[in-house]
Amino acid sequence: MKKIISGLQATDSLTLGNYIGSIKSLVELQNENNLYVFIADLHSITVPIDPKDLEKNRKSIVCLYKACGLDFKKSKIFYQSSIIEHSHLAYILMCHSNLGELNRMNQFKSKSLKQSNKTETIPTGLLIYPCLMAADILLYDADIVPVGSDQKQHIELTRILADRFNKKYKSKIFKIPEFYPPKIGGRIMDLLDPTVKMSKSSENKKGTIFLLDKIEDIRKKIMGSKTDSLNKVNFDIENQPGVANLLTIYSSLSGLSIKEIEKKYINKNYGDLKKDLAEIVCKVVEDIQKKYNDAKNNKNLDKELKLNSSVCKKEAHNKIKEIHKILGLEYEY
Repeated sequence: MKKIISGLQATDSLTLGNYIGSIKSLVELQNENNLYVFIADLHSITVPIDPKDLEKNRKSIVCLYKACGLDFKKSKIFYQSSIIEHSHLAYILMCHSNLGELNRMNQFKSKSLKQSNKTETIPTGLLIYPCLMAADILLYDADIVPVGSDQKQHIELTRILADRFNKKYKSKIFKIPEFYPPKIGGRIMDLLDPTVKMSKSSENKKGTIFLLDKIEDIRKKIMGSKTDSLNKVNFDIENQPGVANLLTIYSSLSGLSIKEIEKKYINKNYGDLKKDLAEIVCKVVEDIQKKYNDAKNNKNLDKELKLNSSVCKKEAHNKIKEIHKILGLEYEY
């Protein structure tokens, strides 16, 4: 049984991209693996966010996890911030990383540019984000980490930090995790700009489908998605990125292969594709929203979260205790 860990930030409602690229895979993996899934609320404060929004988003994501099919009894679902060892280990890993490594992270470069071109106003949290992500993974001896291709660089850094620590202290304290890309749908793109990933932080929300969007708004977003002038349903990321993105979503939610979908629309236009895709997406999201409303009224969720946190807390505590011993630090509290 493999140990798998994953987390999503609580900066806004989850998107269709989050569902296809992450949660859907986790639901499929949870029956035969030891799954750790957290709400990444510490990661959420790397950029400014209103505390009231953060609190609301945290609770919303818990309910969405449940609505999407994650089993709180089979899997360990918990708030990242409820286990202080995450940030504790992040500091230790920061001390074993270097500025050049962190500066080279693609997400830091892209997100920092959005903040400002002056280093004085770029949040330090954006720079040290990968150290916290590495701590999330290494704290629980994860075997594999299912993330999209845009996060692969962070997993590579996690592996480097783990290996560096092990060699420096001649130990095997950290397990070297493996990158696990989804078979399909690992990177769902923006509906209006298919050259960038669908994101919660996009300025134009018309390119992002949120799982809590109104159904009629979802339909409009899909029908208004960018395609091209070729009017040929063909999977060609380089020349037809918009159509390729729609086909990826279609395949991920329908179970049909890309080739089967291309064949189905060989004599049809983009309007037909969009109309059918809208029906598929709306049906999936409608079901999630129904289960989300049920989860909001489920009084047992908080109890299950606390139980999961206590189990993870004990495991994390023991891991830090071992690390402190290696470093020559006392560990009593």
